[in-house]
Amino acid sequence: MGAVFLGSPAVAIPSLTALSDVADVDLVITQPDRRAGRGAIMTPPPVKIAAEQFGFEVAQPKDTQELLTLLVEGGFRVGVVAAYGRILTPAMLATVPFGFLNVHFSLLPRWRGAAPVERAIANGDERTGVTLMKIDEGLDSGPILGEISTPIGPLETGGSLTSRLAFLGATLIDDTMPEYLNGHRTPVPQIDSGASHAVKLTKAEAQITPLLTASVAERMVRAFQPRPVAWMETPDGTLRIHKARPSHIPGEPGEVSLVGTEVIASFDHGSIELLVVQPPGKSHVDARSWMNGRRAETTTF
Repeated sequence: MGAVFLGSPAVAIPSLTALSDVADVDLVITQPDRRAGRGAIMTPPPVKIAAEQFGFEVAQPKDTQELLTLLVEGGFRVGVVAAYGRILTPAMLATVPFGFLNVHFSLLPRWRGAAPVERAIANGDERTGVTLMKIDEGLDSGPILGEISTPIGPLETGGSLTSRLAFLGATLIDDTMPEYLNGHRTPVPQIDSGASHAVKLTKAEAQITPLLTASVAERMVRAFQPRPVAWMETPDGTLRIHKARPSHIPGEPGEVSLVGTEVIASFDHGSIELLVVQPPGKSHVDARSWMNGRRAETTTF
């Protein structure tokens, strides 16, 4: 009996690679191909591309029943899940003797749920990490095999921190799974006190308004990059903010203005400098070029 791996996006590939170091990967399960891009071309998940390059067998079940059948018939010893995109049912969890291990991008029990990295940045956490846990019937509530802690850098975005945690997750698999499979490591139950939930991101909550503080707005820009992307509602339409940084230049709350060479968005408590923006219907542009294109006129948000 070997292992089954379930994952879809590129950040799951390091975990797949690490699993192949400690177990025989009999099957890789990933999401079906999706249409993507302006041409709506059928595009495979990054994990499928990587798995085929590694020479692993790949399956892309279209529904819950098909997934369950694969797991029942596979006779796998253990499963590893990394950003697969589908919740495993109790019947699925019972199909492997060593259970399914999940690579979760937070220090559980903090930030259980769908968007742990973004929530950590947006809420001003100083540290985060990656946890390898045994999946149970709850939401990221299963016992823990191991974890790696890391500080959150002042410039890290949701995308860059996720990528870094992906490689720490691979290290965690290498360091803990052999002992677990040999019976020398026992998962430790989580403590529910202090648990927090990282609910799925929405575009609406990524809106930056004058009611926020500058520090919160700056964290939102980083947290929601590359998606759903922080944005402001201006008289000209939705202005997406791809990059910003703290500023000490004061301004009128609720205004975006050119002060010297800096494009400043001001709040009741502080301001931020906009660096890269995306005006309605246009591509990314540096904020100064955008402001110069509108003759340096102050706008509101």
